[in-house]
Amino acid sequence: MNSGFPYIRPRRLRTSQNLLKLVSENSLDPSKLIMPYFVMHGSGKKEPINTMPGQFRYTIDELLKELKNVIDLKIGGILIFGVPEHKDELGSESYSDNGIVQQTLRAVKETYPDLIVITDVCLCDYTSHGHCGIVDAEGYVKNDETLEYLAKISVSYAKAGADIIAPSDMMDGRVKKIREALDDERLVNIPIMSYSSKYASSFYEPFRDAAFCTPKFGNRKAYQMNPANSDEAILETELDLDEGADIIMVKPALSYLDIIYRIKQTFKRPLAAYNVSGEYSMIKAAAQAGYLDEERAAIEMLTSIKRAGADIIITYYALYAADIIAKM
Repeated sequence: MNSGFPYIRPRRLRTSQNLLKLVSENSLDPSKLIMPYFVMHGSGKKEPINTMPGQFRYTIDELLKELKNVIDLKIGGILIFGVPEHKDELGSESYSDNGIVQQTLRAVKETYPDLIVITDVCLCDYTSHGHCGIVDAEGYVKNDETLEYLAKISVSYAKAGADIIAPSDMMDGRVKKIREALDDERLVNIPIMSYSSKYASSFYEPFRDAAFCTPKFGNRKAYQMNPANSDEAILETELDLDEGADIIMVKPALSYLDIIYRIKQTFKRPLAAYNVSGEYSMIKAAAQAGYLDEERAAIEMLTSIKRAGADIIITYYALYAADIIAKM
């Protein structure tokens, strides 16, 4: 019989919670959680997102009020997505000095200067067609031309106050192009968190509703990864690291725990995992229907992502989980 640490198995029905925490191999830490937010133009508005119960689109003034909870719960940082008023074929608001993300960055940094703010870099939220790059007349995404815009967006965000740049577009060569552009502007200390393994997943649908960025034609399978592939994730991650990525990412998380584990074991580099909108919403829906206990399910899900090897977890459950952890 093995009764030594860490495999203590108390026979009492009411096992001490402190004992379980003492011998736990993995634990969640609010400082390793990132909370995503959707920000829109206007003032005094907090619009509910129907497909993501408990999540909202915020105007900047309302977001600033919300961020007090992030500070109080010691969340590691926030990830900002802009919901622009104007969309066009070139996604011009994404790199405008008066774009919604740029305005948000300046306001957040003025109010909460020590809060880590990550900005997603992609064109899909800003283009009229909903794709992640510049599209030609035949409907093909123009990879190399898109890189110029991604670099321009990244520099604009960094100058407005972003702490970390997070390209999610999945264009080839974008990390190198962004790193060069930041270095040219003497923004050498801005880290890049690359969505290095971003799969063409069905779990993104609630996000597309939240950001109004469903593609108007076709799909994103041409530039996002095939869910059947694992070796490709290793290749894409290695390329991004070679190009200068400081943090790598797997998205989605829950259906790709094997990818998280494999990448962490292979590269031993800071690894983020994005617990995406569909993963959040399916637990919310099941809990609302009375099919499972939301608190237990959410913590179990996030623990599985941590156990697989994620150092950082981006999740819409960040505040909810941090509040539970504080009470444990």
